[in-house]
Amino acid sequence: MTLPLLYTYRRCPYAMRARMALLQAGIAYEAREIVLRDKPADMLALSPKGTVPVLLLPGGQVLEQSADIMCWAFEVSGDVDGWWARAQSGTNLKLQQACDGPFKHHLDRYKYPQRFGDALGREHHRAQALQALLVPLQAQLQQQGQLGGASPCAADIGVFPFVRQFAAVEPAWFEALPLPALAAWLEGWLAHPLFLRAFARPGPGL
Repeated sequence: MTLPLLYTYRRCPYAMRARMALLQAGIAYEAREIVLRDKPADMLALSPKGTVPVLLLPGGQVLEQSADIMCWAFEVSGDVDGWWARAQSGTNLKLQQACDGPFKHHLDRYKYPQRFGDALGREHHRAQALQALLVPLQAQLQQQGQLGGASPCAADIGVFPFVRQFAAVEPAWFEALPLPALAAWLEGWLAHPLFLRAFARPGPGL
């Protein structure tokens, strides 16, 4: 049986959430870890944009966006536990849009100031990222333990890798933030079996 082929990069937050979705949905796949400075020609032939994740399905269809891979995974699995359905609430959709939009914009300029040469400075982008996603996340998570309610949903794994990346830039500063619900949520996900499986060295998905 031919498995879906996932081109991935271990630390990329987009690829990370795709892997977590595939694992949670119970879909076996072959993971092919790329080298960013030497991207494989076969991946570029499938997806000239040159970014991961890229999922090649056995029938030849190519999914080039992490959100599309997540949606496909839960639809194919039947979304038995409602992971995808519970991520579609208005609040969760707004959080995911904020994550992929303004938060990611400011996160990049906070983490890689030398790459962007932005005159506004790192602290500006750090503050903007905080307001774009982390403050709203705290407000939501202090009402419930996960974005899915009492248990996680696709929105949790959709935003977690990006919050993880933000927190790792200046750990001491992040830990001092008055966002206890967010901190507890992040700590829980860093130790979650689903993340640990997704972050392990590439191999068969199941």
